[in-house]
Amino acid sequence: MEIGVTSFADLAPGSDPGLRLRELVEEIELADAVGLDAFGVGEHHRPDFAVSSPAVALAGAATRTRRIRLASAVTVLSTDDPVRVFEQFATLDQLSGGRAEIVAGRGSFTESYPLFGASLDDYDELFAEKLDLLLALRANERVTWSGNGRHRTPLQDAGVYPRPAQDPLPVWIGVGGTPASVVRAGMLGLPLVIAIIGGEPARFVQFAELYREAARRGGHDPATLPIAINSHAHLADDAQQAADEMFEPYAAAMNRVGRERGWPPMVRQQFEAARTPRGALFCGDPRQVADKILAQHALFGHQRFLAHMGMGGLAHDKVLHAIELLGTEVAPRVREEVARRDAAGDDDAASAAPTPPSGSEAA
Repeated sequence: MEIGVTSFADLAPGSDPGLRLRELVEEIELADAVGLDAFGVGEHHRPDFAVSSPAVALAGAATRTRRIRLASAVTVLSTDDPVRVFEQFATLDQLSGGRAEIVAGRGSFTESYPLFGASLDDYDELFAEKLDLLLALRANERVTWSGNGRHRTPLQDAGVYPRPAQDPLPVWIGVGGTPASVVRAGMLGLPLVIAIIGGEPARFVQFAELYREAARRGGHDPATLPIAINSHAHLADDAQQAADEMFEPYAAAMNRVGRERGWPPMVRQQFEAARTPRGALFCGDPRQVADKILAQHALFGHQRFLAHMGMGGLAHDKVLHAIELLGTEVAPRVREEVARRDAAGDDDAASAAPTPPSGSEAA
């Protein structure tokens, strides 16, 4: 079970983007030092987030870390050039010694569409075509490819360099609540990141089941296809302290986006409901957060949990302490219990079936 962090490098009103980027690198360094497995950085083109190019931000941390995996969260592939995305992450992969990952998505914000000359009318078509090219670039050093002719010029025996250190360079699909995106990931045999930021997480189990079934139909073994769950989180030594630290910046961030999308304002009662065992928010002391991750693991059987931290420009020192608690207290407890569950499951299967069954699963 891998445990990691994601960040959008949120900017509090009036804060300095340069300072926030340096803080982000410090957060990634600490995550590496305390033994966390992955750190993802989002792409946005708005004044309330500091990162528009995840690969550049992650490169800033690549030479100051040793083992942590460095991912986008997400790369808005629909409005980018897959050749450039592949080159940037291949460069990051070489710089980091084989630790780069792309999490490709369509994006929940739309600012990049007019910025890069894309039409929202082509929302799904853009992503499907550009993902097809990205996977072709990953599979072949020299690429001959043509789409439908509307979004990109064809490539004829084009060499794309540098090649990544990893073969293949990991490409995940990041999804919110769109079943078609889940099915696409499964049919292609690509790892899946499910963002759960509201409601009851149990309702998302159907997406994991849909993913595995789609993978089976695509001829892939789901046992080889990891699922990650990504949720908003904050930790402190005391649960009430964690809630008090998180609520104000978190509500400010959610309400800012909510005003754009017609959501009602978030109130403290709603926030507290999301912190309960059945809610989507991972906010509490280390034991509470570990217990909640383990409860979700029993539902999803996922292989990676990503805590999305620092929403609304939460103070850097508090984010650092939350990362430290996640790495030193939560991660060891979760890994130990998941390993125990796996061993118990193996023992049960061995006693029930002397000859291990064969077969394939997929989403």
